Amino acid sequence: MTIEAFLPLILFAFVSTITPGAATTLATASGAHFGFRRSIPVMAGCAVGLGSIACAAAAGLGGLLTALPALQITMKTLGSLYLIWLAVRIGRSGPPRLDEDMAKPTSFVAGIWMLWYNPKGWAMTIGAAASFAALASNPATLSILLGSTFCLVAAFSLSIWCALGQLLGRLLKTPWQWRALNFFLACLLVISIVPMWRG
Repeated sequence: MTIEAFLPLILFAFVSTITPGAATTLATASGAHFGFRRSIPVMAGCAVGLGSIACAAAAGLGGLLTALPALQITMKTLGSLYLIWLAVRIGRSGPPRLDEDMAKPTSFVAGIWMLWYNPKGWAMTIGAAASFAALASNPATLSILLGSTFCLVAAFSLSIWCALGQLLGRLLKTPWQWRALNFFLACLLVISIVPMWRG
C-alpha cells in the first residue's frame, strides 16, 4: 500500500491531536513550568495513552464502550474530576521555583490515565477505526496501524504545544504574569471538559 493511502489517516490524527484540549493544555503548562525535557514523560504518557486507545478501538473495545451508556458516564465523571483536579493544581501554582522543593511534572502513568478516561480520545479513535478500516485486512493490523499513527502524531502535536509553553515560560518575568497564565491554562482545562458531556 502506498503512502498516499495513509495520508488521510495521518491528517485526521494530526487535526485531532493538534486542536486545543486537555492534553495540549497540560503539555503547554508543563512546558511553561518545567521546560521541554522534564515534560517528556507526560507527553509520552499522553501519546502512548492515545495510541493504546486507538488499538483498543480498532480491536472492538470501542464498540463495547458505545453499547454501555453507564460505562460512558462513569468514564466521563472520573475523567472530569481528574481534569478539574489538574486545573486546580495548575491554577494555584505560581512562578517556577528553582529550589529543591520544586513541584514535580505530571508523570508518564498520569498521562496515560488521563487519556484513557477522556471520552474525546475514545470518540476520535472510534471514528478513525470506522473511517479507515479499509486500510487493513484484519482488526489486528488495523489496531497496529491506528495505534502507531495516533501515538507518533500525538507526540509531535504535544511537542509543539510544550515548546510553546516553554517559550511562554521564558517570556514571563513577574509573579502576576505567571498567575495570569496559570489561571488562563486552568480555565482552558476546565473548558475542555464541556465537550465530553455534549451529545
